[in-house]
Amino acid sequence: MKNLKMKSARAILDMSQEELAEAVGVTRQTIGMIEAGKFNPSLQLCIAICKTLGKTLNDIFWEV
Repeated sequence: MKNLKMKSARAILDMSQEELAEAVGVTRQTIGMIEAGKFNPSLQLCIAICKTLGKTLNDIFWEV
């Protein structure tokens, strides 16, 4: 399942995949795969992404 919430939060901050990747210490391809729903990130990576985007785990990774 695509992670449109993560993509949206990143877009609101006018942050590219590359910028987010650099901030959390992964490749741009990893961010792209998470957004495409093709990669299941570790909890540590999820937390780093949320902190960088100013969101909670529920905001970005919890499915409603």
